Amino acid sequence: MNRFFVDQTAVKDCHIEITDKDDIKHILNVLRLGRGDKLEISDSKEFEYETEIVKSGSAAVTLRILDKQRFAGEPQTEVTLYQGIPKHSKMEDIIQKSVELGVYSVVPVFTARTVVEEKQGFSKKTERWKRISAEAVKQCKRGIKPEIQKSIYFSEMLGNLKKYELVLFPYEDEKDRSIKDILRGLEVSKRKIAVIIGPEGGFSEEEARAVIAAGGVSVTLGKTILRTETAGPAALAMIMYELEL
Repeated sequence: MNRFFVDQTAVKDCHIEITDKDDIKHILNVLRLGRGDKLEISDSKEFEYETEIVKSGSAAVTLRILDKQRFAGEPQTEVTLYQGIPKHSKMEDIIQKSVELGVYSVVPVFTARTVVEEKQGFSKKTERWKRISAEAVKQCKRGIKPEIQKSIYFSEMLGNLKKYELVLFPYEDEKDRSIKDILRGLEVSKRKIAVIIGPEGGFSEEEARAVIAAGGVSVTLGKTILRTETAGPAALAMIMYELEL
């Protein structure tokens, strides 16, 4: 069954209205659905619905609510991935896999070793990353659409870290403390976690010291050095296995 997302305001007592033009076009012209066909709907916050199309047109698709449930597949752990911006299309792969693995939010970060520059038109990259996230969400049937935030600089990221209960810093120079050691020692209440991943070439020594000084816990992800496009999803998989399964 195909899944679509609406704002909570679109959900009424007995029906839901889809008014997004792209979603309407996809339902009517691509999927060729009509009266009596069923759709899964998420309110992007708390509930998911099984619905049936009762009326459709170019301005709106009206759905009758058949069943309502709290999200069944959404992780309780909110993991924000701070990802050093890599070259080429690697960020697209990172976002797609991270969304599938349950990430709550992704924040692209400009670091000392980031090769990509923030030029005019860079915002188009962000819009593309958001579309990739939205497509991945529909495919894996998440309850929410993870936020792909605006790109920030390393110094801005440091200022954000205090709002998390745990900041994991996979670092190639860390040899003893594994991510498993930290996760297995967590209190159950710790549910807002940040993961910090560098770009190709990793973080400079100065940046690494700054992350640790800001509360980051340096960990190793294993015996091998992972590529930037592998490290984030690997850390997410470990977190979800330990805290969610």
